[in-house]
Amino acid sequence: MERRLLAGHAWIYKNEVERSPTHAEAGDLVDVLDARGQFLGRGYLNPRSTILIRLLDRSPVPIDRSFFIERFRRARSWRQRMFQARPPDARSNPYRLVHGEADGLPGLIVDRYGDAVCLQILTAGMERHRDSILGALDEVIQPTSIVVRNDSPMREREGLNRERLVLRGAPQTPVQMNGLKVGVDLLEGQKTGLFLDQSDNYRLLQGLVTGAEVLDCFCYLGLWGLHAAQYGASQVIGVDQASLAIAHAVELANENGYGDRCQFQTRNVFDDLNERDRRQETFDLVILDPPAFVKNRGRLTEAIRGYKEINLRAMRLLREGGFLVTCSCSHHLSAESFRELLLDAAGDVGRAIKLVSRTGQSADHPILLGMPETEYLKCFVLQIM
Repeated sequence: MERRLLAGHAWIYKNEVERSPTHAEAGDLVDVLDARGQFLGRGYLNPRSTILIRLLDRSPVPIDRSFFIERFRRARSWRQRMFQARPPDARSNPYRLVHGEADGLPGLIVDRYGDAVCLQILTAGMERHRDSILGALDEVIQPTSIVVRNDSPMREREGLNRERLVLRGAPQTPVQMNGLKVGVDLLEGQKTGLFLDQSDNYRLLQGLVTGAEVLDCFCYLGLWGLHAAQYGASQVIGVDQASLAIAHAVELANENGYGDRCQFQTRNVFDDLNERDRRQETFDLVILDPPAFVKNRGRLTEAIRGYKEINLRAMRLLREGGFLVTCSCSHHLSAESFRELLLDAAGDVGRAIKLVSRTGQSADHPILLGMPETEYLKCFVLQIM
């Protein structure tokens, strides 16, 4: 355990602790000592959770408003540095300001949409510091709107109520993403409004979709498909089973001037892929960006079957030389396992595949090398031969 902590991991499990406070309550601050009594770190504890302690700092600093101000400033500085390596319009994109453990704030997510912020407080330890968090946001960001999306099932496991709140301003806000105009509802949208972890990956479509016919599966608001249209696709079909998301996708296509090239349909993607395969439809590019198929390791085998099926169907729909953009946001599914199931799917359809690129989550969702749990998104671009 000590070696893992020293390498950057931020979690301590119940079975790794020799002694813990007998009357501690969820969210209490504790100091972690090694077997010799030497200080290892300060964090918060939850006796209800398998993850007993989540570390906040490697030194005995006060956990107060000043602590959160310093962490927010550090997180903002990291994003500003990353923006320098991205296209100029990336500066106006919404982005993740705080990515939990990777920013030294386990259990806290803060996404910034222009002058609005949407935050998720996921753990009892962070809930204890809600006032300090909000005060620090005012000090560092000065948001005009603040929306709280504490609706994750994780809060119930922490002994907390689920809630959605508008603390200030309006939950609807217009933003730019890679030059596209996108209206976001921070209170009702998926997660904190948009899937910001794909914002860098959307640009992978440049050069691949000129004149292409594109199928965008699990399209949600259609951002993959809209980027494809922006980068020159001749036709885009987006499919998702959420009718409200499809209605919003249609609005975004019309607002950005791509309504004549983008068509969105409310359908179950598995059924849709099977039906298109039966009709022998073909496309130049297929996009698969499904929700996580596996929430715990015990369901991994079932999830692999699901991922393999949709990728196999997508490969059958691609013309020779066509491209498959395929993603997994299930952190229990490793990149190597994802690669293997893609290879198995290609073997089953009798087609060779070429790896064009392999990426992950956008730079504003940083990864701790010593904490594999912070790396979850896999994005492969393949050419089907």
